[in-house]
Amino acid sequence: MAKKEINPDLSRRHFLNSLGIGTAGLLVMGSYGFTISRDPVTGKIKAIAVDFEKCAGCRTCETVCSAYNHKVNINGKMVNGSGSPFLSNIRVYHFNPDVDIPSTCALCNDAPCIEACPVAPDPVTGRKALYRDEETLTIRNDLARCIGCSVCAITCQSQRAGVIRPNPETGSPEYMCTLCDGDPQCVKYCPFDALSYIEMDDSRDLDNLAPEKIAEKMIKKLYNLNLTEV
Repeated sequence: MAKKEINPDLSRRHFLNSLGIGTAGLLVMGSYGFTISRDPVTGKIKAIAVDFEKCAGCRTCETVCSAYNHKVNINGKMVNGSGSPFLSNIRVYHFNPDVDIPSTCALCNDAPCIEACPVAPDPVTGRKALYRDEETLTIRNDLARCIGCSVCAITCQSQRAGVIRPNPETGSPEYMCTLCDGDPQCVKYCPFDALSYIEMDDSRDLDNLAPEKIAEKMIKKLYNLNLTEV
């Protein structure tokens, strides 16, 4: 899939500038990192950041994420899947008044989902059923040890962004970000450059990751309204 050029006149930034809002008005929250990964060589933390001013809610990120992470075997060759947004590890939430909030696994430093996992650590690896990959720092699940209790998903929902969802049949956690092996497809193919994969400080407030919380700030900033007023 080739990245398409988009007419800048169609961008959210152009629209906001025409209203006199622009980038400066969104300086505090125009860019917010929500997925962290420490480079194993440099030790630097990299993050997927979103510029909510640019996001147009097109859901391209959902399609490419789903296609990359759910490959299919055709004639012995693994190729990208159909790209069903339902299978995506990133999800775009739409709010009224119009704001679009992409949300994916935060890979939180304290990992409350892993902390909540009731499975005892493996005596050799030290891993619970839910664990952090040593190289990518992404959150992974060992299906052989997972008991399908869904406690990790409940914890994520109550304490953070709520992106972990249990499989309806097995209860095992799904939809954790994989970072696409270090080449996040959501960043690569975002037509409005709303997503970026950058080095970032890890001292961010992860308690405000829920889409509703971010939307509330955006709506207040853009429309001078509270969600309770709409």
